[in-house]
Amino acid sequence: MRARQHPARAVDCPHCGVPAHRPCVLRKSGRILTEPHPQRVSAWAQTTACCPQCQVEPTTPCHDEGRARITVHERREEEARVTAA
Repeated sequence: MRARQHPARAVDCPHCGVPAHRPCVLRKSGRILTEPHPQRVSAWAQTTACCPQCQVEPTTPCHDEGRARITVHERREEEARVTAA
């Protein structure tokens, strides 16, 4: 029986380049990681949840006072986890 996988595995990983539904890997050694990269979690949260902090719709990047962020707000990640549950 397989353990439940992280919902962020539903999107491609922008960090290591693995396709959706595959585990993240270390780029140099190819070692499989048990948890997805933070960039993948951010990409997943951005595609699935609205951000309660900066009030943007899914697929729109988070921002701080008009400046785009590289990652999403913590509240958006929490919202995506609630949505996935």
